[in-house]
Amino acid sequence: MIVAARFLTAAIFMSLAASSAYAQSDYPSKQIRIILGFAAGGAPDTLARTVGEHLGQAWKQTVVVENRTGAAGNLAMIAVAKSEPDGYTLALVPVGNAAVNPSLMPDLPYKMSQFAPITLIADVENVLVVSAKSPVKSLKELIALGKSGTGLTYATPGAGSIAHLAAEWLARNAGIEMRHIPFRGVTPALTDVMRGEVTAMVSQISTAKPLIESGELRALGVASTTRNAALPNVPTIAEAGDMPGFEAVSWYALMAPAGTPQPIIDKLRDGVVAAINAPAAKASLQAQGAQPVGSTPAELAARIEADTARWGKVIKDANIKIAQ
Repeated sequence: MIVAARFLTAAIFMSLAASSAYAQSDYPSKQIRIILGFAAGGAPDTLARTVGEHLGQAWKQTVVVENRTGAAGNLAMIAVAKSEPDGYTLALVPVGNAAVNPSLMPDLPYKMSQFAPITLIADVENVLVVSAKSPVKSLKELIALGKSGTGLTYATPGAGSIAHLAAEWLARNAGIEMRHIPFRGVTPALTDVMRGEVTAMVSQISTAKPLIESGELRALGVASTTRNAALPNVPTIAEAGDMPGFEAVSWYALMAPAGTPQPIIDKLRDGVVAAINAPAAKASLQAQGAQPVGSTPAELAARIEADTARWGKVIKDANIKIAQ
């Protein structure tokens, strides 16, 4: 009887293992959701749809993008963290949710340990801009103006954003004071910069580039380690302001619930890499100032760790706090 029971247990275990292996090899066999905490129509939404469309075509499965806004993107993160780890519910994760919010929000309703890294999709670089009407023509002139005692201000789309942290870090590196003027969103923030009512702003290149080209904004420096192909004549902040190592890059990654089988993670990663390196998709991303990456899961985990340390220090040094 004991032998029979053991045989039955072993048979059940083997059956479950075989079923699991088949499910992984058959992946994907149904609709995949990519959840993100941004509204439809913006750069993150476009990125998610570009990836989703390519995966859908390659795998002959529907990939839907679900915009779940609210709570600084935390609602989307919670939804994915609580999902089954089967590869059918994924998160488009920005640097803010992965590497900023853990230091900014003591009562964050999720932990990054609840997620399995898949790949870093793209770096979305930022640029420091002033109004085209401003007398400031370079970063050195902006710094000199700040050191002269002139009251400088900087706009952001909200407290705790990468735009906020980057501007604060820049001011501290330069040894100047700049007053933070938070807005509810990018558009009103850039509008006041264009009008000259706020001195400067760190903005994503994809958003600022059309306004730079139309003569409404002036670019002083890109916040990356190398110049950006979308703005080839604009120096880096590191070189323009003599700030070695200055880098404030936004990025978007694809992640799954923790416990998702490795074969599924690998297939997703390979699919995304193929998507962002397709000629049309790659050209579209680069035209917006985004650089396709396609990292390994381990490389993404290391990037999250490094940026968590970087922005955690800025948040602590500047005593940045937001209401939850």
